[in-house]
Formats: sequence, structure tokens, C-alpha cells
Amino acid sequence: MSTHNPQHSLSRVSFPKSERKTHPGATVAGRTDSQRNISVSVIVKRRNRLDLDTMIGRHISQQEFSEKYGADPANFEHLRDFAHKHGLTVDEGASSLARRTMVLRGPASKMEAAFGVTLNDFEKAGKKFHSYTGTISMLQEYAEPVEAVLGLDNHPIAMPHFRLLDKQGKGKPKRHPSQMASFNPPQVAQLYNFPMGPNGAGQTIGILELGGGYNASDLSSYFAGLGIAEPRVTAVSVDGATNTPNLPSSPSDPNADGEVALDIEVAGSIAPGANIAVYFAPNTSQGFIDALTTAIHDTANGPPSVLSISWGSAESNWTAQSMTVFDEACQSAVALGITITVASGDNGSSDGGSGNNVDFPASSPHVLGCGGTDLIAANGVIQQEVVWNDQPQGGASGGGVSSVFPIPPWQMKSNVPKPPTSGGGRGVPDVAGDASPETGYNVLFDGQSAVVGGTSAVAPLWAALIALLNQQCGSNIGFANLALYQNAENGFNDITQGNNGSYSAGPGWDPCTGLGSPNGNQLSQIFAAATAGAAKSVPATASRGGRPAHAGD
Repeated sequence: MSTHNPQHSLSRVSFPKSERKTHPGATVAGRTDSQRNISVSVIVKRRNRLDLDTMIGRHISQQEFSEKYGADPANFEHLRDFAHKHGLTVDEGASSLARRTMVLRGPASKMEAAFGVTLNDFEKAGKKFHSYTGTISMLQEYAEPVEAVLGLDNHPIAMPHFRLLDKQGKGKPKRHPSQMASFNPPQVAQLYNFPMGPNGAGQTIGILELGGGYNASDLSSYFAGLGIAEPRVTAVSVDGATNTPNLPSSPSDPNADGEVALDIEVAGSIAPGANIAVYFAPNTSQGFIDALTTAIHDTANGPPSVLSISWGSAESNWTAQSMTVFDEACQSAVALGITITVASGDNGSSDGGSGNNVDFPASSPHVLGCGGTDLIAANGVIQQEVVWNDQPQGGASGGGVSSVFPIPPWQMKSNVPKPPTSGGGRGVPDVAGDASPETGYNVLFDGQSAVVGGTSAVAPLWAALIALLNQQCGSNIGFANLALYQNAENGFNDITQGNNGSYSAGPGWDPCTGLGSPNGNQLSQIFAAATAGAAKSVPATASRGGRPAHAGD
């Protein structure tokens, strides 16, 4: 940590990873009101480097984590001095040593002076936000312990990977009506041979949401209709966001209520014995990361043994600092034995952009990326399963190769295609499950029944499976990717037909459906052996420290 040196008192240190060049498609609406109150989350370095390679097979407690890998209280005290000198207030209640997060509040003018930026208002697709161009900087005497400053850019960072069934059938492959069947989530679990004994008791499934909300009456009606005991659902507010159903959908989160309902109803009907904690946060990089760290360290609600994330956007939408601290939070989850399942996106190999792109946070090497399939069944048996691809008018399973994160050791033998950049290489997704709206899930939200799909459904599907397996094993699986890739020939229905645009499915891992859709009974045996103490010799990190080589703006 830097100490005060008068001759350096006016020197500033820039954070290169904070660079933000432009906001494509956005128009500048003028300078941000100097008196507008703004909140930032300052992410502070760990006390000690977190080396997951030395922790293989061992999960640590929240207390041990906080003491070894949280922020140093001395650094927090130093930043309190920084805040005081710049006329900013510290929100002690929102700050956390374990989360390495100090929240500062104050008017835009004082934030600009403290962090060396000029804030402007922008507008894009009817959504207004403030942001900066260039890099964030701090006085040298305060900068050393700081890893990232979030909140000076509050543009919408993610979209829900959720697709309603197009009842008009536009752009969809023509099928015999008998093949166009939707499912209740437990039917999908049965088709995938999920273990029948456990119900998720003793587990907490955390769900991250960046918009929308749920109605308790909808949940009660839904679970009653399935004849399933209603799980305990708790809404957790992050950065001022709350459970707000029935609001007009904003351009940044269309169908947000449907997303929330899908996540809760899929996870809750497959693992009804689990508690479900839903973390509502603003749709910004600050909100997304604060929601993740809040969930990981939420001792009031478990903390969760598995987290489901159905929101994301192309890697190019993120600053390097945002991706780095998000991935580091995922590393914290690995150390604590928390599994994170993430939707891989609904726009095929392009991820909605030009060329090939993958979705983040699914591209983090410390999460389980979840792609999508088109599932046809009859008489309780899978008849056919192919890559989900309803393009050009519809959606398709997101997948490809990261431009940011290097290939992890456990994926080295998976024939991942060449990365688009020298620093990239991580293949996406890892696994898959039913995602086509045509073979989608029956859900209830805003008082209406609907059939929905998208890789959004696959993240809570896998989260529920992990909860069942955790209960069955008597301990948390935690970072699942090691055992999954080591046993890739078992545990999966290998998807070998179809494509997601630039990539085609084939035997083994592919950039459309990963290793395939789950065979729960086989996975049960695999993880029973793994959690019983089977030797794990493959490093858990993508590289030493697990940091991205570089990231786009």
C-alpha cells in the first residue's frame, strides 16, 4: 500500500483496464449534472493472492476466506481518507472486506475530480446513462490497493437470454405438430435422468437478476398447478434494486419478468426442497458484479451452494477491469465451493454482433457455461436432440471461442477451435440442455401462462441438478468443470447434429453444445466419486491467477 508522500500528492495513476473508448450507437446528451448523486464501488486488492491450484479438492469457509483473501482493513482506512479529502461519503453498510468492495457516494463533480474523468450523459434505444471516455485515475498515494472503480459508467451491461415461443412460427423449421411440444421443467429433468431421491433440501440456489420481478401469487399458482410444494423464495436487494414485477419492460431488459419467473420456476420445480435467493441488481457492470459478490458472501441466506446467471453480453461490451473483477469473484466462488451456471447466449456464434463472439460471463473459465438444444421426446424418452438454431428470425445456442480468456488446462484436449486473438482460447459453452422455444418450458408470469426457451432456461436447469447432486453427495461439488471434462465420455447425451452459425456440432465437445446435455444418473456417479476424495491433478485455473490476458473495451 502506498504511503503519503508530499511530492507525489498531485501525481495521478491511471488504470489502463478501465479504458472506455466509445458507446456504439449511443448519442451524447450533454454533460452529467454536476450535482447528480452517483455511487461507485471501489474494488480493493486481496490481502493474499488466491492460488486455486493449491486448493484443488478443498473448499474454505467464509471466515477463512475473509481473513486470507478479503481486503486489508488498512487499505479500507486509507480509502476512507481518500473519500474524506474529496468530499465523498463512505456507505459502510454497503461496503464489505470479504467482497473487497467499498461504496462511495457523492455528486458527479466530486466524482470527476476524485477519479480524473469527465462524465457525460448518453442515450441509446431510449435508455439514458452516464459514462466517460478514456481511463479512470486516482492520486498516486491512494491508487496502489485499488483494482477497479465501477459505477462511473452505468450503461446497461447485459440482456436476459430468454425467448418467448413465436406462435406464428415465423422463421422456424416446419415440423409435424406432434413434435412441437413444450414441457414442464420436471419432465425435462426426467428426460435427462435427474436423480429421483433428492429434492434439494439443505441447499440454497442463488439467482442473479438485472431487472423485472416475480409475483408471489404467480409462484403459488404455478407450483400448485404442478402439484409441487412451493419452495421458499427470498428477494435480496443489491444497490437499491428490488423485486419489481409488472413494470413496462425497458429496452435493456425486455421480458425481464419472464426471465425471473423462468429462473425461479425451473430451479424451484426441479429442486423444490432448496431455498431460492433472488438477487436483484441494477443492469450495470457495477450492479452485476455487486450482485455476484453479494450472493457469494451472503451468509444470511446460506450462502448459496450454486448460483444461476441468465444474463450476459458480448465480451466487447465490457471494460477489461469489469471482466477481471467479475472473473476474480468467480474464482472466490470456486474457493468457497460454490458452482456458477451461466447461459451462453441466444444469438448463435455471432452473439448479436459482427463476426464471431462469445458471451460474458459464460466465457469466464471459472463458471459452467450452458448452451442450448432442441429436444424432441415421446413417451418419456428422448427421440432426437440437436443444436438449438431457429435463425435467422429466431435464436440459437451461443458458443465459440473467447477473445479474452486463455484456454483452461481441463479443456486442452477438447479440440477447441483457434481463438480470434492470441490471448483468447477458452471454449464456450461447457454443457447444454433444452433451450428451443418450440420445445420450451411452460411458465407463469404476470398472471399469464407462456412457453419460453433460451439458454436462460439451461442455467437454472443445471443449477437445480447441481443442488440435487450436492444433497446426494453430502457436500458441495463446487467447481464442476474438472470432473465433467475428465469424464466427458460419460455423463452426457452427446449432441452431434446441427450448428449455431459458424460452428457445427460433432462428437465430443463442440462450440454449440459443449460436452452435451446431462445424463443425471451418470453424473451422480461421477460426482459421488469426485467428492469422495478422488485425486484431482488438473489445475482449476485457466492460467496462473486465472486473469484474462486482455479484454476489449
